[in-house]
Amino acid sequence: MKIFTHKLLIPVVLFALTVFSCRDLTDLNVNPNGVQPTTAHPNLVLSTVLTETGKAFVNLGYQDIAGVMQHTQKDGWSGGHNDYDWGGSQSWSSYYDILRNNQFVYNRSVELNFELHQGIALVMKSMVFGLITDLWGDAPYSQALKGAVGGTENTFPVYDTQEAIYTGILADLEKANTLLSKAKSAYNSTAESADVYYKGDPAKWRKLANSLALRYYMRLSLKKPDVAKAGIEKIIANATQYPIITASADDAAMPFAGNSDSDSWPANTTYDASESNYRRLKMSDTFVKALLAVSDPRLPVWANKVQIPLVVDATLPAGTDKIIDGKRYLSPDKVVGKDVNTDPNYVGLPTAIVGGASYNLSPTAEQAAKNPHVSWLNDIYKAAKGPLLKARLMSASEVNFILAEAAQKGWAAGDAKARYEAGVKASMETWGVASAYPAYIAQKAVAYNGTQQQIIEQKWMASWTAATEAWFDYRRTGFPVLKTGPSSKRKVLPVRFYYMLDERNLNKANSDVAIGRLELTPNSEADGKNSPWSKPWVLQGTGKPW
Repeated sequence: MKIFTHKLLIPVVLFALTVFSCRDLTDLNVNPNGVQPTTAHPNLVLSTVLTETGKAFVNLGYQDIAGVMQHTQKDGWSGGHNDYDWGGSQSWSSYYDILRNNQFVYNRSVELNFELHQGIALVMKSMVFGLITDLWGDAPYSQALKGAVGGTENTFPVYDTQEAIYTGILADLEKANTLLSKAKSAYNSTAESADVYYKGDPAKWRKLANSLALRYYMRLSLKKPDVAKAGIEKIIANATQYPIITASADDAAMPFAGNSDSDSWPANTTYDASESNYRRLKMSDTFVKALLAVSDPRLPVWANKVQIPLVVDATLPAGTDKIIDGKRYLSPDKVVGKDVNTDPNYVGLPTAIVGGASYNLSPTAEQAAKNPHVSWLNDIYKAAKGPLLKARLMSASEVNFILAEAAQKGWAAGDAKARYEAGVKASMETWGVASAYPAYIAQKAVAYNGTQQQIIEQKWMASWTAATEAWFDYRRTGFPVLKTGPSSKRKVLPVRFYYMLDERNLNKANSDVAIGRLELTPNSEADGKNSPWSKPWVLQGTGKPW
């Protein structure tokens, strides 16, 4: 029986070999356990687009750009955060990775006639390209994401002007508004399982599309005021056709899963046993003083009180330096010539100082990011996830502040005071202190005074953990008025990122053209035109921020 079986197998094997030898070998180069691009559902890639974009935004707004906008400072390893010593280290490669994945989502959605996914992909394309041009200026856009298709010009794409990129973004958002205008039940696809922002709700995505349009129209308000005014007024004049985010429940905010370091809040201590990344990041003196000046109820949500307050007591004998009942008492001679902050509750780290770890008389034994005399971030930022730990990409607070500024300019965007108050209130709701809003807004220093500066300063406060947008507002307005520190690389704040060295080497001809379009300033002469202190198109001729 066994002999018969083996004899029977011989022709079967020969037949199989004959059949497979006639097939194209490339047919075998298929991973049976993988996802095939030609058949994959867009949801399989959409989730990656959304989560990676959320991480990109929070990694900027909670990390180094929070240093630029003086929400935080670091007391070690602080060159990029405190001093703007970037040296061309930033790269847009991860952003273009997101855009390539997003382009797949869009292309597959067109093939499948998934209008919901097309609309979402256009919103995400606008958001990420908007971030790139805001950070660098001119960038590959019209020829990007195409590889070598159609010729080598796509391998080394031209840098579109910043003006052209903003124009393209606004056109895509207009298209997205139409694609997302149906009821959820009217679409032939669902993104609920993949959508970590809105659970596949087209109405919320549509609001995000139009809210982003408001952001970019305001970005153009100095360079193309007529376009900005017409665009914002068009949206506000027709709430049915152009719904926007007006309630914090509709914020574009991504929670963290907390299952691993890669899907957790950045600088959490759950996956960083040393806690170094958490401990190095301290509240900024600039931010703490601004919040204390208006008794801001969000400060305790964002920061811890100092562990050991300093008390300088003139009645103490010379040479006194001792801790009693949790306070460190010092005689005046112990603080002569030293920068000392004796606030009993909150103490921030000054901007770009030398020796941040020893600031405010931190004892030698407590250095290395363990200073007990400055305010650390709230303990919630140690966690991998939590109800307040979100990547915040667009909010009702931001939208209302945009409209308050538009109305303050005299544009038809509603009542400036009402919009301003709505912006403040939405932020209070976001951070769980809504009950404190009436008392807060009643303060003379907070009550609306009709100025752009007040609107932008409150918007800056509300941008905690999302400081990148505050930076773009600062560049456009010069507010809040921020001063650099003794270790800062220049005497003024930067306004863009360097074009990175690998891009300048690989795509030299096109990057050189883009660099040539930057405006050299007295602050960028030491670097040449490719400098964080050279002005991109959106700032040229505006006199802002310096």
